[in-house]
Amino acid sequence: MKQLAPTMHLRFSHDIKTLLHRLAEQPLTLGDILAETSERGFSLVIALLVLPFLFPMPPGLTGPFGAACLILSVQMLLGRRSPWLPKKIAKYQFPRPITQVILNNLRRVTRIVEKIACPRLEAIASHPWTWQLNGLCFSWLTILLISPIPFTNPIPTIGILLLAIATIEDDGLLMCVSYLITLLTTLFFGFICYAILLAPTLLPSIVR
Repeated sequence: MKQLAPTMHLRFSHDIKTLLHRLAEQPLTLGDILAETSERGFSLVIALLVLPFLFPMPPGLTGPFGAACLILSVQMLLGRRSPWLPKKIAKYQFPRPITQVILNNLRRVTRIVEKIACPRLEAIASHPWTWQLNGLCFSWLTILLISPIPFTNPIPTIGILLLAIATIEDDGLLMCVSYLITLLTTLFFGFICYAILLAPTLLPSIVR
């Protein structure tokens, strides 16, 4: 087990380095990334698409990026192992400067996370239902991510990134941490929605 861990531990970083090398030669589309990374493409492309949500997003990208994440995560939820995207989305070509920034930022993020990510708790990581459960969490966090509540994008994004790395690295422990983050994120958004619903009734008494 100790001998296998380092090789498996490098899968996510290896994918990022490969994409950076490819990017130096030609522009990349989402379809290219999915074709090159196979089953790992689910989590890798989801991570690539949500990473910009940690920073101010250029106008017009939230909808397409969120839609692509949701399409992929729902496929995981349904048990699909080969990723598919509609042609219009699959042929979307990242502008090279933006892609370079995204991949470099993702590499910096993964340098931190991969220090604690490694294959463990195999019973959880390889359980038949884990793939669908991860797809459910991805889907739900993506819905929260694209919700119209302002200034909340980084919160579900962190959960998605951790779960994406945990899925690729077969890290059952990090998956459990991601499930907990998903639950806490849900409670946080529930509290915000509850506060918004109460605001109209509380505002008159506050003004008085």
